[in-house]
Amino acid sequence: MVFGGKGRWALIAMLLCLSAGLPAATLKIATLSPPGSAWMQAMEGAGARIAAETEGRVTLRFYPGGVMGDDTAVLRKIRFGQLQGAALTTGALQNDFTDVQLYNLPMLFNDFDEVDALRAQFDPELLAGLEEAGWVAFGFAEAGFAYAMSKAEVTTLPEARALKVWSPSDDEGAEAALRGFGLTPVPLGIADVLPGLQTQLIDAIAAPPVGAVALQWFTQLRAVLDLPFMYVYGTLALQRKAFERLSVEDQTVLRMVLSETFAAIGAQNRADHEQAMAALKAQGLRFLAPSPEARAEWVAAAAAARQAMIDSGAVSAERYAALQAALRAYRAP
Repeated sequence: MVFGGKGRWALIAMLLCLSAGLPAATLKIATLSPPGSAWMQAMEGAGARIAAETEGRVTLRFYPGGVMGDDTAVLRKIRFGQLQGAALTTGALQNDFTDVQLYNLPMLFNDFDEVDALRAQFDPELLAGLEEAGWVAFGFAEAGFAYAMSKAEVTTLPEARALKVWSPSDDEGAEAALRGFGLTPVPLGIADVLPGLQTQLIDAIAAPPVGAVALQWFTQLRAVLDLPFMYVYGTLALQRKAFERLSVEDQTVLRMVLSETFAAIGAQNRADHEQAMAALKAQGLRFLAPSPEARAEWVAAAAAARQAMIDSGAVSAERYAALQAALRAYRAP
């Protein structure tokens, strides 16, 4: 076959494109993290590294500070192709892959040693499950343990049931966990929590200390129940079909750079969690230890709440059973 004129140049252009890989791609990513935050600095650094290592074929464009809306709005924009990914708490992805919130089950872990041991075993499963559900994630970054914080000094479950407790909007798992304890959840967006505390719309939250400090929620609170309530974590998820438009070479670069970045963010968040705990104490919040009887009541209620969530399909019974078996093995003397 002989190509002449325009046909020859079209063939040459096609061959050049094939030799260079897929066309340059800009991946637009939304996040609630404010501009200039440590998280944004780390992700922007990753973006610069990716652009360099792909020779400009892939760039990341971040939209920080919630300018693209809440999780529901962001997921809708991803479906419509306006965005290709987002940094989200795992609960936002539960409709696509319920088990992504496996570690969110109430009072599942006693301490960070248990978290580290179990995540080493189950993280690969959860990341694979997300990918099957249409998302490519690069690891999980913890926000730390959420603690119950309130305007009143509360240590017992009956006392807590008299409070109006914040629940993140559109996070069915968090709401189910609170209801499992017999608590009254009040769904609000993150931006509405501080005004909600100021106007008595809510009088208690369950949140990681890092969030309570960074978002100034602690200014409206008086006490912290010294009992890890829930492990909170998030991820950076890209729509799989957008990721798969990249060349295999560029996909490999993204996986390597973003996995390393998320591991570093997770390590920094662990240190920030400890610092935020100290900051809450320095600001005068009282850390209240429940009595042995009250602790036993919380633990029993947590077990019942977890089972109710399993029964409702919030997390698969099979994976929860596997996690519980691994926990028992880890805790065995």
